[in-house]
Amino acid sequence: MYIKSVQLDGYRNYKNATVYFDKGTNVLYGDNAQGKTNVLESIFMCATTKSHKGTRDKEVIGFNENEAHITMYLDKNSDEYKIDMLLRKDKSKVVAINGSKIKKATELLGVLNVVLFSPEDLGIIKDGPSERRRFIDMELCQLDGIYLYNLSKYNKIVDQRNKLIKDSYNNKDLLDTLNIWDQQLISYGIPIIEKRKKFIEDLNEIIGEVHSKLTNGKEKLIISYEPDVNVDNFEKELAKSRDKDIRYKQTGVGPHRDDFSFVVNDIDIRKFGSQGQQRTAALSLKLSEIEIVKKITGHIPVLLLDDVLSELDSNRQNYLLNTIGDIQTIITCTGLDDFVNNNFSINKIIKVSNGTILES
Repeated sequence: MYIKSVQLDGYRNYKNATVYFDKGTNVLYGDNAQGKTNVLESIFMCATTKSHKGTRDKEVIGFNENEAHITMYLDKNSDEYKIDMLLRKDKSKVVAINGSKIKKATELLGVLNVVLFSPEDLGIIKDGPSERRRFIDMELCQLDGIYLYNLSKYNKIVDQRNKLIKDSYNNKDLLDTLNIWDQQLISYGIPIIEKRKKFIEDLNEIIGEVHSKLTNGKEKLIISYEPDVNVDNFEKELAKSRDKDIRYKQTGVGPHRDDFSFVVNDIDIRKFGSQGQQRTAALSLKLSEIEIVKKITGHIPVLLLDDVLSELDSNRQNYLLNTIGDIQTIITCTGLDDFVNNNFSINKIIKVSNGTILES
């Protein structure tokens, strides 16, 4: 699987531009704020229908533009796919695969699989639980349409339940409907808990060896799933928390409060790890993500590295770039010094300057 080209019209700072990629290692370089990350974002949107930054569709539409258009061509097992995405300010996006409009976002999932690694990902370990949940959800939503559906439904129910609790301040009768919302919360929440548990189990089968190699056998990394509630006690804990929920006007229990721990040699590095340990664990996580995608889909994903090399020391740079092998990789950076100094092979160099693509 590899991306042949991406055309951007009215997308962020791109008026009209086309980027052609090699199936090997591609480097997009240029000064900051020129549009390098925007190219990676557009690719991620073609894989998942969403921005990896969490921004809304209308925010990626260029200034003074009413709509933005992404056109991507990719090769998958020698079959060519064309993904068209039309983003509009006041209407829902329109997505077509090979000219046929899709009705649901889940129809796009699996056409293109990507693994994106950005400087923000280096904070997965040390930042709050929401960042760790976001990592798990981004990957599972890309791989499993049912998970995406359940998560979307669950999040909407949490929001609606919270609104009902707030509105009940002026209308106590609304609380009589809480049982209905609770049952829906449980019915969509349980599959989320089960899928996250299985994902962490699969991840642990891979990440231990990856991390051991990255640390020359000095460290053993284990990820533990810390569910806020278990499948068996979800209903009981939700009922127990009701009075507190009403008092604080929010849903206090459920998978939206899950967390994941990263234990290196029996030490929880979220709290007690050095910055080096945390960054190495984050790198191990991303490299393991590649293997997870291969295992589940049977396809090699496209690797997107967004200005992450400047955040890694030379040893981690070497390990990362020597590990990617036969993966199509698209890297953004401000300069080429790291590649020249370490004699890394580059198949294609692309300069980005103020929304303009200049191929070398």
